[in-house]
Amino acid sequence: MEWGLGPLTVAVNLSATQFRDPDLTQAISALLDENGLPSARLELELTETATMDDPDGAIAAVDRLSGRGIHLAIDDFGTGYSSLSYLKRLRVSKLKIDQSFVRDIERDPDDRAIVSAIINLARSLSIHTVAEGVETAEQAA
Repeated sequence: MEWGLGPLTVAVNLSATQFRDPDLTQAISALLDENGLPSARLELELTETATMDDPDGAIAAVDRLSGRGIHLAIDDFGTGYSSLSYLKRLRVSKLKIDQSFVRDIERDPDDRAIVSAIINLARSLSIHTVAEGVETAEQAA
């Protein structure tokens, strides 16, 4: 898909139930093929909870999906049961920082410290970050 903006990525939130479906990779592959969307243009967003219910199963599912060329993101990072041991094993390409840390970042030094730590952690692991709920230039900075 192009609308004068360059190639767009379609981001889709997956529920924990959808993520645990053993036929997920096959179903998504069929939909991509059916609609002519390259795998690299799809990003699946998972919550930490979805990945922590069955960490080994989550790692296997993420490996299958990323092996197909699909990008994966952990949505609302830092609000669930963050486990750094699993983060290093999950082949995700993005961490989405929850807006609860962004909302008061200008006034709350703890929020600034948490966001900074997540960004630095992600950089060290070569993972992109997105801050949700950025509404002001100060929050963006």
